[in-house]
Amino acid sequence: MGIDAPLAGRMSMAEQHEYLRSRLTRRRMITGGAVAAGTIAASGLLGGVADASAPAPRTGPTLLGRPATDHHVHGSLVAPFGRHLAFGADPKTQFRVSWQVPLAVRRPFLRVGLQPWSLSHKIEAEVRALHTPQLLNSKLPPVDQFYLHVALDNLRPGTTYYYGVGHEGFDPADAAAFATIGSFTTAPAQSKRERFTFTAFGDQGVSYHALANDSLILARNPAFHLHAGDICYADPDGSGLPADSADYDARTWDSFLAQTESVAARVPWMVTTGNHDMEAWYSPNGYGGQEARWTFPGNGHDPRNQPGAYSFVYGNTAVIALDANDVSYEIPANYGITGGRQTAWLDRTLGAYRKQHGIDFLVVFFHHCAYSTTNSHASDGGVQAEWVPLFEKHKVDLVINGHNHVYERTDAIRGGKVSKQVAIGATTRPETDGTVYITAGGAGRSLYDFPAPDSVEGDEHHVDSVTTWHSAKGGGRVTESVEWSRVRYTGYSFISVDVEPARAGRESTLTVSALAETGARIDHFTVARRAR
Repeated sequence: MGIDAPLAGRMSMAEQHEYLRSRLTRRRMITGGAVAAGTIAASGLLGGVADASAPAPRTGPTLLGRPATDHHVHGSLVAPFGRHLAFGADPKTQFRVSWQVPLAVRRPFLRVGLQPWSLSHKIEAEVRALHTPQLLNSKLPPVDQFYLHVALDNLRPGTTYYYGVGHEGFDPADAAAFATIGSFTTAPAQSKRERFTFTAFGDQGVSYHALANDSLILARNPAFHLHAGDICYADPDGSGLPADSADYDARTWDSFLAQTESVAARVPWMVTTGNHDMEAWYSPNGYGGQEARWTFPGNGHDPRNQPGAYSFVYGNTAVIALDANDVSYEIPANYGITGGRQTAWLDRTLGAYRKQHGIDFLVVFFHHCAYSTTNSHASDGGVQAEWVPLFEKHKVDLVINGHNHVYERTDAIRGGKVSKQVAIGATTRPETDGTVYITAGGAGRSLYDFPAPDSVEGDEHHVDSVTTWHSAKGGGRVTESVEWSRVRYTGYSFISVDVEPARAGRESTLTVSALAETGARIDHFTVARRAR
């Protein structure tokens, strides 16, 4: 590696980034740009390959291994792939459409309309070109990746739109490309209290199991999907070490987005950042690559430096995404990067949503676990110290984490203790009972294990307590015995949440189900709250 492990362990992501830039000055580097400390360029791709530096021809291979020069392959030979949707800050009126092309193309665009045969509105795409050089000690060639983005604003609530993406030589309105047209539906108007479903998991990567989970998610027809970090594992290390080892492979992102397109091309795929998503080469905080690949809502406390923190409202449910790298005791590469500003923003945001008429539920998702008992990561003491008190203060209804590659669900918790037992099939009311925490990290990567037996619907093996640990500030582990571990499953899975709004004065519900990759239900319970 370019930075030996003991040295890297003492360096923040920003320090590693500067170190790598200084070490690799003899290689071709990106030295300017519009996003993430100069790692991403926005260009019309009207001439040569888009780059943040001067548009001189490149001689390194593209993601397909072909030489990238200023000579374009004809656009008819290049098909878009990896389409993925996201909400803007307001899902009723704002959608973001993103995709990739394997080679530089001319005049990329999106067509959109109210009928698939009438995509009359054509919008030029923003290009975010990401260049990964041949990193130190790596046998992999340099890689150029071209991510394209279009922001759609002023849409109609509760409306289905059809879209297609293309470029000069490839037009989705043509008969030959008509099959590539997709669709999406905006959130309903706030006054329409309609039933909907959303799904969630973390720690997916690229695998057969990941693909199996995607197929099941698509069958649930969710309004949106939450991905709680550790998205594709291009960096398999995950401890915030520099992205210059022989193991780092930027091309894994191409495989991931191609795998995910079957769902994400029609279901908003809302991501946040995990420890494997810190990639030191791309920006001081390691998030420049994420800003190239995704378009985030951008309404968090600092969207340029911490894009994975944001919020949105869908129907009667407010969803808050957090970047737990900022508070993690276990993996401190980005610890404290916001100086407490993310936590202050969280407090304000939860408070504002809790007071807002028409919002019944507060759902928070992030990567590192507040409460888990696995032998691998268990609970993060930083999350418990910084954020759990705010969840209790604002009576958050549901917290969803990844990080541990299993499914685990707690009883209702307050003050680190069980405030109400929530058996499989039971109903809990956070207003009086406390908050339920879910670890949904069984999306596709290799599985972890528990210090206690699995206990799932139809095969319960409840134990009075589990001996586990949580990470301590400055390193190390604190052993503890806990009573809150209600459901444990060592297998691939995801969660599906059915949201049933009610009229004011009656109870709205979240019915949470955990589904194995076989489709079998391994857990379910209900969260109820009086509608406002």
